[in-house]
Amino acid sequence: QVQLVESGGELVQAGDSLRLSCAASGGTFNIYTMAWFRQAPGKEREFVAAISWIGGSPYLANSVKGRFTISRDNAKNAVYLQMNSLKPEDTAVYYCAASKTAVTATPADFGSWGQGTQVTVSS
Repeated sequence: QVQLVESGGELVQAGDSLRLSCAASGGTFNIYTMAWFRQAPGKEREFVAAISWIGGSPYLANSVKGRFTISRDNAKNAVYLQMNSLKPEDTAVYYCAASKTAVTATPADFGSWGQGTQVTVSS
């Protein structure tokens, strides 16, 4: 299984932008569907965005469409989440995940997870 490490989370103000990165190692990165999930305190883990192994078919949750963008660089074994127009409700721990299935939003389809990076959006 590929190992994943997220970075880029921090405290920002509403309306700000932030870019999260996820570095992969220990596997054949370009065969995986990659995704971002998030989990706020007291809430279940929530799908945010996913992208296919070739970088196509980006799939975004309705709550972030028009504000977030997912991309990947297979040469760097990395996936990114560009977050614009951040809102306080975007506050959560953001997790990177890898799946050997086609693009999916189901957490159970993802066999590898990072440790998470905290994003806090103040109002």
